[in-house]
Amino acid sequence: MQTVRLYYAIHRSINLNKYIMITIRKSEQRGYAEHGWLESFHSFSFAEYYDAAHMGYSVLRVINEDKIAAGMGFGLHPHRDMEIITYMLEGELRHQDSMGNGAVIRAGDVQYMCAGTGVRHSEFNASTSYTAHLLQIWILPSENNLPPSYEDKSISLESKLNQWRLIASPNGGADTLKVHQNMQLYATVLQVGKSLTYATQENRCYYLQVARGSLTLNGMILSAGDAAQVSDEQLLDMSAVLESEVLLFDLPV
Repeated sequence: MQTVRLYYAIHRSINLNKYIMITIRKSEQRGYAEHGWLESFHSFSFAEYYDAAHMGYSVLRVINEDKIAAGMGFGLHPHRDMEIITYMLEGELRHQDSMGNGAVIRAGDVQYMCAGTGVRHSEFNASTSYTAHLLQIWILPSENNLPPSYEDKSISLESKLNQWRLIASPNGGADTLKVHQNMQLYATVLQVGKSLTYATQENRCYYLQVARGSLTLNGMILSAGDAAQVSDEQLLDMSAVLESEVLLFDLPV
């Protein structure tokens, strides 16, 4: 793991020092599974991949980058007491669940499921020709035994082009997915040479996942699959080297 610690003094009237820490985890350091029909990279411990140093981050429990072969997928299986977000990168995914929901989500779409007291669902590549490429994200809810629920949204490229687009939030306002946790999920597609910042707050931490492309984050190069854990940072400053798609999680400490 590459850990970058940058220290500098911020001049305040009370003359305190502020410390910055950004921890980079490269794509190849993630867990990896190959099942023939499924190629999966695990940011945190999942299934047969166990890593005591990477059990989650704040309320983030799972970020799996999955590539599902044409016509293949996950049969009916159960979940409970978890917030599950699927962020589509390429292709299309067919969802069906025990609540009676059925949908096909495509590149640019996001899907949310509160597993709550228990739900069963299946996920299959809806195409017989093309691979489905997605990020599946699990978030620990603020409380257990919530009523199960489902929602999906189409997020236009224009709404996240060179700007932050809020995808998920606790109140579900501003056309976002409603999650049962004190966190926000943002997405952006940053064109070559474009820059974007995010002002952080005290008593929060942040997780940045590069879905595709290459960029600099506060002067450090990140590429597709790389992630950054951020704490005690005043500002995140990104600049795209290649066109990049990025997810940013604003999380409780």
